[in-house]
Formats: sequence, C-alpha cells, structure tokens
Amino acid sequence: MHIVDHTRCTLAVGRGRPRIYYNDYPLERFDAVIPRIGASVTLQGASVISHFEMMQSFTVARSEALLQSRDKLRCLQKLARCGIEVPRTVLAAAGQDLMPLLGELGGLPVVVKLLESTHGNGVLLAESYRAAESMIEAFQRLGERIIIQEFIREAKGADIRALVVAGEVVAAMKRQARSGEFRSNLHRGASAEVANLSDEEMEVVRKSVKMLGLDVAGVDFLRSRRGPLVMEVNASPGLEGIEGVTGVDVAGKVIEFIERHREELQNFNASTR
Repeated sequence: MHIVDHTRCTLAVGRGRPRIYYNDYPLERFDAVIPRIGASVTLQGASVISHFEMMQSFTVARSEALLQSRDKLRCLQKLARCGIEVPRTVLAAAGQDLMPLLGELGGLPVVVKLLESTHGNGVLLAESYRAAESMIEAFQRLGERIIIQEFIREAKGADIRALVVAGEVVAAMKRQARSGEFRSNLHRGASAEVANLSDEEMEVVRKSVKMLGLDVAGVDFLRSRRGPLVMEVNASPGLEGIEGVTGVDVAGKVIEFIERHREELQNFNASTR
C-alpha cells in the first residue's frame, strides 16, 4: 500500500496514456485507489481520481460520485428525485424575500448551511427572523453558496451515521449533541453510541449510497415523525469515530471489498480468454 498526497500530484494529459507524477516520480498503474479527499480540495482530488480511472485503476469512490455527494444541494436533489426523504431545503437567490422561504420550511428556527461544510463548520441555527436574515446576507456578501433547511425538533440534537461498504451497512452509531449545541459532530464534543437500524432505515441508507454511485460511503440521517430524513452522503467518511464506538473494523472491510473485486476481475478475464 502506498500513501499519496493528492495535492502534490501533477497530471499529464495528451497523446498516449495519461500520466501522474508524484514529487517528480511517475506513478504506474495501481490495482486500486481508496480516495480520502478533504472538503477544501474536492475539485483537485476529483481530478486525481479521474486520472486514476483513465489509467484503469479501480477506485472505491469515483470522481463524479465524489463531486455529486460533496455538493449538498446536488446530493439532496438526486436523493429527492429517487424518492428518498430529505429535510425541506431551499437555495435562496440574492435579495430573495425571506418570509415566504420560512413558510416553505415550516417556520423558525431554520438551519443555515454552507454547501460544502464539514465537521459542523459553516452550519448555523437561526432562531429569529433577524438572525436568519443577517446570516444569509453575510454569507452571500462573501460569495458563499448556502442552503436553508427546516429544523427537526424531534431529533433532539441527535443524528445517525451509517457506514456502507459494497451495498452492506457495516456499522452505525447515534451521535448526540452536547448540551446547548444542536450540531451532533464528534469534533464538537458530541457523544456517540451504537445504533440499531430499523428495516426502513437500512433500506434508505443502502438506496442513498446506490443512487449516488458509491461503493463506500457514510450516510447521515435524522429520525423524524416523517421517518428517516437523509441529510448527507459522505464519499470520504471519517472512520476513527465510528470504529471506536462500534468496534467494527470498517477499514478492513474496505480492503476485503477491494480484494473481492480484484478476484472477480481476474476470474472474469480468465473466463473470456
């Protein structure tokens, strides 16, 4: 196994096969790639993944799937189009009157969220009209793309993170926000425990990952009166927290999936000779 910093890769495109140079050293074809792409370098990471795809390397997160899942609005649009329930969400145009939008979302409070936030950064709760208006105007002046979502009171500051590998839900945990906080990210002091998913929740998680074309992903959803509401599908989910809570070797399951794929490919090639 080789660890490659994708931000230091030079990509060459032209006649002949594509090439990747890493610290001036040409990278030959890898059997498989496990992308771990930070939110701040999504486009750069997707470009490197695409190059590996052109070199016929198997990747557990394809470039287009990464781009679609990383943009929160595009992800929600795709899920809703496939019949998966998501929180009511609006993308506000600059200068849009806020009052009808609040009506669309069921009233205050609302969650104001950057389209490419991570670890709870860029996610704010607006409990008054003035607060919501100020947050939205501030983000828009900075040129940031934001969405506004309904606040699910009955979730009581908790959400579920489920990890899927090759269509199987391999681990799930319930994250509970600390007192006075509505964001349930472990990086913000939330507590966590093993979660047991219902049949409906298992189906929603599996379908969400499949619809986005991902082999390995984390699905975050809220338990609401309307059933599970999918908030996000993460193509490069953190593993440390959920492995520590559940005791499941998720990384090992990813490796096993790659090994199975490799074996199936070899068997297929042998049968077609």
